[in-house]
This record gives sequence, C-alpha cells and structure tokens, in this order.
Amino acid sequence: MGGFFGTISKKSCVADVFYGTDYNSHLGTRRGGMATYDDGRFMRSIHNLENAYFRSKFEPDLSKFSGNAGIGIISDTDAQPIVINSHLGRFAIVTVAFINNIAELEKELLDQGCHFAEFSSGKTNQTELIALLINQRETFVAGIEYMYSKIQGSCSLLILTPDSIIAARDRLGRTPIVIGRREDAIALSSEPCGFPNLGFETEYFMGPGEIVKATADGYEQLRKPNDQMQICSFLWVYYGYPVTDYENINVDEVRYRGGYEAGKNDMETDADFVAAIPDSGIGYALGYAAGRGIPYKRAMIKYTPTWPRSFTPPTQSMRELVAKMKLIPNKTLLRGKRVVFCDDSIVRGTQLRNNVEFLYGYGASQVHMRISAPPLFYPCRFIGFTQSNSELELMTRRIIQELEGDHTKNLDKYSDPTTPEYARLVDYMRERFKLTSLKFNTVENLVKAIGLPKEKVCTHCFDGTSYF
Repeated sequence: MGGFFGTISKKSCVADVFYGTDYNSHLGTRRGGMATYDDGRFMRSIHNLENAYFRSKFEPDLSKFSGNAGIGIISDTDAQPIVINSHLGRFAIVTVAFINNIAELEKELLDQGCHFAEFSSGKTNQTELIALLINQRETFVAGIEYMYSKIQGSCSLLILTPDSIIAARDRLGRTPIVIGRREDAIALSSEPCGFPNLGFETEYFMGPGEIVKATADGYEQLRKPNDQMQICSFLWVYYGYPVTDYENINVDEVRYRGGYEAGKNDMETDADFVAAIPDSGIGYALGYAAGRGIPYKRAMIKYTPTWPRSFTPPTQSMRELVAKMKLIPNKTLLRGKRVVFCDDSIVRGTQLRNNVEFLYGYGASQVHMRISAPPLFYPCRFIGFTQSNSELELMTRRIIQELEGDHTKNLDKYSDPTTPEYARLVDYMRERFKLTSLKFNTVENLVKAIGLPKEKVCTHCFDGTSYF
C-alpha cells in the first residue's frame, strides 16, 4: 500500500519529516523518499528499501535537507517524490495510489503530446501520471478532481508547493489522511501513530475526496468531502499500527472487539491457552482470550532485531523462507498443550503452513486457528494489499479450483458462511494445514467491530461487494 507524511512549520521541518515518514514504514516496503523546500529550491532523495530500512538509508542524507516544509513517502510502488515544473508552478508530489487503467491513461496522455520522464521497473511511474493528469486543469483543485474522474482505483496525495502543502484524500476515502497540530506546525499523515512522539495532537480526519491546504498557521478546506465512503476494512485487520485511529476508531480496539466476540461464541473449543501470530494477530488474540475465558500466552515471538516489520518478497521461495525465519516458537509453553492461535488473514497460506509445522514440531498437541479476517476470495482492485496479480494466488481460489475444476464457480456460496460450500472449503483448508480446527471471522462481525455502516467500509476482497 504505502504511507506518507508531510509537515509545514515555523522552524526547520527536516527531523519531523524524517521521523514522521519512518513511522509509516509498516505500510510499505519497496521505496522511500523525502523532499523539502527552502530558499527557492526543492531538495529530494529517494532510496530502495527492499534490503534496508528507511532510517538507515536516509540518515546520511539529512544534512542536505533544509526548509520549513517537506513531505516523505514509504511506497510499495513508485520511486517518489516527483518534482514537477508546470503551469501550476513548481511542486513535489507523493501518492498512495493503485491505478488499474494506467495503460489506457498513459496512451491518452501520450496522444495529447505529453511525455513521461520517470519509470519504475520499466513501467510508467504512476505518481508522474497522476501529476500530469492534475496539470491538465487550471488549478490544483480542478486538476485533482479531474484526476479522480479519470483513474480507476484509488489515490490519496500530498503536494508540496513553495508556500503550502495541499492534501487530497482518495475520492471514496479508501486510504486515509489524518491532520495533526502542534503549536508551531501542521502535519498530514496516512496515519497518526507518529504524532505523539513528534509533539502533534490528532485534530482532524479528512473526508473522502476532501482537499485541504496547510500552512504553518493552520489549514483551510479547498474542497468539501464526499458523502459516500469505502474505507478499506483491512486497515483495521492488518495494515494499521495498534495505536492508530482511522475515522476516530482505534485499530487495536477493533481487533480486540472482534476477538472477544469470536471467543465468546467459541465455547465448544477446549484449549489450554490462546496465543497470537505477531504482530497483527495480538489484539484479536487478547480479545479472544477474554471472551473465551482462558489465558493468553506468548507462544510465538517475532525476532524483532532483524524483522521489525513485515514485508512480501517478490518470489514464492523467498516468501516461504521469510515466513519460517521471522517467528520463533516457545517450545516450553507449547509442549503437550492445546493452543488456539490467532492470525490476521490467510492469503496464499505460505506463512500458516510453516507456522503450523513449527507448532506441532515444538510439541503442541492441538492447534486451533482463528483468523480475524474472513476468507479472501477476490484480489484487491483498490489499494492492492494482497499483492496478488492472479485470483489463483489466493488460497481460497486454488481450493475451489481443486473442488470444482473452476475457481470462479459458486463464489457466492463459498463466501457465504451459512452454506455447505463454505463449510466444505474451511474444512478442506483445515485438513490441508493439519489443524485441529479452523474458524474465520465473518464480514458481519468485522464490520460490527469496526463500527461503521457496511456501505462505508470496503469488504470487496471478502465478498466481492463494491458499492460505488
């Protein structure tokens, strides 16, 4: 997905941009970038993060940055920020975006006489494409609205100009922007987990399609938010850091509520304790333990010195190696025990398969798995969180292919937890992973835990629903 951070201050912003961007590291893994503006010029640096972390790559660059306004990005897609000189003036731009019709838009712009200078992995840089679309109109607001009308997917962005930062949230709010205030500065971020340590107080959650202009003294609304919203439910399941709020709803509270409900309704499962697959399974496991009335224990630990955050390597063999290496079971706790393990989701099944082998190998007598997300049936078309280019990369679709000979057959039945097809699918997965039992959360319970109306939460990956 990716995450960005921007701030405009009455004093130097460099440290804030550096640390604020780093606090978005759990949202992306491929590339990082920073840009500041000072004394008539933009300063920019971009690094590949696939073999290192943001702080280690950017610390040596900090001396070349100066200024009171800047933006930074952790991206799963493009090399950014992009610096543009156009009829709208000079500006730097970062985006958290996922565009499905990029080839069509690229051809349209080329036919109009535009050209592209930036490439990422041999493809058009979508942040540059977004900037070119914005430049088709006479103002930033009109250009952003035009861009929203052209793209299929999602886009939230920050634009750094010589005197302000313009923030625009995705038209349907699929990805968030949160505004923080400090006595001498305004900050805008994909999520506010870094605000407390930088002295900012969360002040405002931007609405879908809303555009604001920030200066060191405050911010003004340039475009009102849309009424319709489809914020990604996976922000609360997986992406969001536990201390983060989206739409004023805390991530860890949502996970705890979902787990509590699951535990309360799972009294027939006998187990000695509950444990979590760290990190995003912890909140759900704590809630499950409270609802079920059995202890929570740390039977699986992430090796944080070299695995401080999760990432998805590009090949299946590397994914399997990473899934094995980053978690260490506690064999003393596991030996001879019946354990309920909680995890956030099953996408391809790589990590779950390795984890279950570990757990039995270290002496667990029973392994019950509880998943805080419903089964995933559809690749994400809006923020790309599954990293799946094919439906058959999803575990559920591969199983349906085996059962039906056609992975598109009876999807409505397989995704409905009240049907025999759903029960057959889950039991097939349970047998494949050699689990004592396997249960998923339901869409209904996930939406209830989040606390927003169903029509405001995107659940497309679970049930194929897309309201707008």
